[in-house]
Amino acid sequence: MKKIAILGSTGSIGTQSLDLLENNSDFQIDYLCADRNYKLLYSQILKFKPKYACINDTNSYNELKKINISSTKIISGTVDVLDFIKSRKVDLAINSIVGISGLKPTLNIIESGTALLALANKESLVMAGEIVMQKAKNMNVSILPIDSEHSAIWQCLHGEKQSDLKKIILTASGGPFRKLSKEQFKNITIKEALNHPNWDMGNKITIDSATMMNKGFEVIETKWLFNIDGEDVDILVHPQSIVHSMVEFQDTSIKAQLGYPDMKIPINYALNYPSHSKLDLPSLDLSKISELTFENPDLDKFRCIKLAYDSMESGGTSTSVLNIANDISVDLFLNKKISFIDIPEIIELCIEKHDYINNPSLEDILGQIDWVKNYINELDTNN
Repeated sequence: MKKIAILGSTGSIGTQSLDLLENNSDFQIDYLCADRNYKLLYSQILKFKPKYACINDTNSYNELKKINISSTKIISGTVDVLDFIKSRKVDLAINSIVGISGLKPTLNIIESGTALLALANKESLVMAGEIVMQKAKNMNVSILPIDSEHSAIWQCLHGEKQSDLKKIILTASGGPFRKLSKEQFKNITIKEALNHPNWDMGNKITIDSATMMNKGFEVIETKWLFNIDGEDVDILVHPQSIVHSMVEFQDTSIKAQLGYPDMKIPINYALNYPSHSKLDLPSLDLSKISELTFENPDLDKFRCIKLAYDSMESGGTSTSVLNIANDISVDLFLNKKISFIDIPEIIELCIEKHDYINNPSLEDILGQIDWVKNYINELDTNN
């Protein structure tokens, strides 16, 4: 039986992971981690009976204590939770925490000696890809990608030689605003931005899809996960979301991974790698799909893509600031404090104005968080 941990258990990836693990005797839930949704976490505790449950928010912990009648030990507070993750070795840990708060847990999972890390937290590699990958190598930890695009690449490269790889092609749905003119972007509402045409995701990732920053992040992730130059990672907009990504080899042949857009497929593959274990989902029927189309992304409308490529080329702290500024800007948009078109403007300003560090330590990277927050607050005050 494989001991498993799920960080971000109350989020979209976490809940879908638990759906797959329910009634599966091959896995035992060792611990769950959540930020503040104590009601959902408690229902998960009752159903899966983990040995431990972690919750960051103190008020949520106090509420959980009032209702907890299970034998599960509850750990609270960000520092104590991080220390626990570092000390608790399991067979496989899923990190599906959203945002920059997922970086430290990724590093602590690796340091715990856990053999397999199924990673759905983009920020870990965008902010500190070199540090994360080097630490994983040193600790002999395998990183298994959960994102549908990276899972597709991973499957296409299975059994292939790295030297045969020529290019990786990330596919993108294009989000809800693919057909909108640039002029119409200034009127985009929160409701419209959260209405993704193909995927069911959390609010933060859905907005990143609408700006296409998620695809920029995925380019940076691809560089680190698959040891490839960023310039050899292309993006193709594929509105049907059937082809999840492709790889091109030196002989110009291309492999693609196809399937209906359902996150349970890449989650299931990470849980059961290298097996494609059975899922109770409809099979892809290509005869019923009228067309599969591809087009280049509009970098003028979707400026976040170019910001990501430029930051990756600059390296150093540029990608960290890109990530942090995006997190804060998306939160401001969701709270109706800025407009949709302000998101790339703020990110670009932060990258331009920050004190660049070429070979940053983890402390250098984390130090950018307060700087970016303060800088954006000043922008808000000045406006």
